Amino acid sequence: MKSHEAVEAESTVGADTATTSDAVASARGDQGAPPADDRSTGYRPGIVTSAFILVMGVIGLACAWIITVEKIDLLEDPSYKPSCSINPIISCGSVMQSWQAEVFGFPNPLLGLIGFTVVIVTGVLALSRVDLPLWYWIGLFVGLLAGMAFVFFLIYSALYRINALCPYCIVVWIMTAALLVTVLNVIAKKVDSPRLRTFASWMWTVLALFYVAVFLMIMEHFWYYWKTLI
Repeated sequence: MKSHEAVEAESTVGADTATTSDAVASARGDQGAPPADDRSTGYRPGIVTSAFILVMGVIGLACAWIITVEKIDLLEDPSYKPSCSINPIISCGSVMQSWQAEVFGFPNPLLGLIGFTVVIVTGVLALSRVDLPLWYWIGLFVGLLAGMAFVFFLIYSALYRINALCPYCIVVWIMTAALLVTVLNVIAKKVDSPRLRTFASWMWTVLALFYVAVFLMIMEHFWYYWKTLI
């Protein structure tokens, strides 16, 4: 028969082994379980969406760069005529010389240089199959939402205050709106919310209506000039 000391030793070893096993199992469970606040499905934009984001970023950055260079040339020489000043309506010079072109105390296109650079980086990372976290896409969406609010201000200013259009600015408006809807759809798929996905899919229709509305506003407001070209 085993002595009393031997029985106690075996009991102690068994208890230690059980405790160690529980700790290992707990650690494995903690590592395998996703964070409680992570609602992301792990969705990553496909090649088409990623390339779309990249291309829109490149186009937007190119336009912002051209406007910036033209603005610098105009500051250096007030008599300089920007390349996109074609007629009394399509006149970048008139837009650049307005106070709306420097709302924050510096040329507006500088914001575009920063913003579209972020978009390009996002497109490159997405094409590289980097799994960007949900918070990143939400942050990008918030930035684009602020940019879109600024676009509405610029559209109103161009049509009803400056009475002139900048072609490069219009391209930036188009890119900003399209990026906003694209990123919203990425977020909807990443969160995997049926209601959000439905809402995001309908935003493509809203985007098309926005483009049509801006086109009609431009045609109507400047019709007195367009009809002279017919």
